[in-house]
Amino acid sequence: MFDAAPSPGQNRKLLLPAQTPRDGTPGTPSPAGRPGKQRDAFFDNAKYLAIVLVAIGHAWEPLKGDSRVLQGAYMIVYAFHMPAFIIISGFFSRSFDMRPDRLQRLITGVAVPYVVFETAYPLFKRYVDHSPDQEISLLDPWYLTWFLCALFIWRLTTPIWKVIRWPLPVAFGIAMLATVSPSIGDDLDLQRVLQFLPYFVLGLCLKPEHFELMRHRWLRIAAVPVFAAALVFGWWVVPRMRAAWFYHRDSAQELGMPWWCGPLMVLALFGCSLVLTACFYALVPRRTMWFTALGAGTLYGYLLHGFLVKLADYQGWLEAAWLHRPLGEILVTVVAGTVVTLLCTPPVRRVFRCVIEPRMQWAFRRGGAA
Repeated sequence: MFDAAPSPGQNRKLLLPAQTPRDGTPGTPSPAGRPGKQRDAFFDNAKYLAIVLVAIGHAWEPLKGDSRVLQGAYMIVYAFHMPAFIIISGFFSRSFDMRPDRLQRLITGVAVPYVVFETAYPLFKRYVDHSPDQEISLLDPWYLTWFLCALFIWRLTTPIWKVIRWPLPVAFGIAMLATVSPSIGDDLDLQRVLQFLPYFVLGLCLKPEHFELMRHRWLRIAAVPVFAAALVFGWWVVPRMRAAWFYHRDSAQELGMPWWCGPLMVLALFGCSLVLTACFYALVPRRTMWFTALGAGTLYGYLLHGFLVKLADYQGWLEAAWLHRPLGEILVTVVAGTVVTLLCTPPVRRVFRCVIEPRMQWAFRRGGAA
């Protein structure tokens, strides 16, 4: 499904895929077999490592209440793992327009998986957690599906961001207004869509040379003490700040804060996230690694690992006292990373391709995607 490019070498300029991925998401590969097509190992490595952090963060959720150290690490991970993923999503959305073939890919690669998993997750809860009253609603994203909903909206608005003069300041303005607007409600998880919008627009504004800057040795060296300092700061800030700020799903008023805290937190969190994301990109290997090919299947790992996380929650597997001690927390971390890695492998992708990457040629007019 995806053949990783050879090791790029230290002096090679950044290689980009010859075309945008099929559905425009950072976790889905371009069609194989096109002559002259090359993928940069950096992006696949970054996507894989980011999705591992996503899974680990979800696994830490029920454990973090018993450890201030784990709570601090949890907040730091949540400060940059989704921004790192969203920025790459924006970067690979730069060529999106309303051309029929790209709209078709947006429907099959984003809208259809959203409908499938937005239905599957509530059904899973209804039968596994014995919750017969669990409703199915396509307007209220459930658990992980908010990202697909957000990506669909962001990509549809891409042509607008490409023509306005100051896209990033406008995106910041929208995000700030969202944090002071509790009346937005839960429909389509618009709070997250709007508050994460600046990261997507930033990705649209980036050029290959910006990622080339991350190759500097001094930045890789500096990234280590920056992360160390961030972990110390995370430990310090645990009793002073709510982790809910990093979810970007509530307004300031809904978090019990005065309205003016919302715009300030948008700027503060964006600054922190940008620094940590830059350090993360700096530490991502540029050469082909054993996990590089798995970067093409991160959307599979993202959507499927949620069932296992919820299963553990419904069955109470993480309530054992020994799992809330350091060795138990380390074990949960390793298991989460291993599971999401397996879910990104080719055999899993082959099984679930029909719902995550459906072709659905029957649903479109002939020649419409020419």
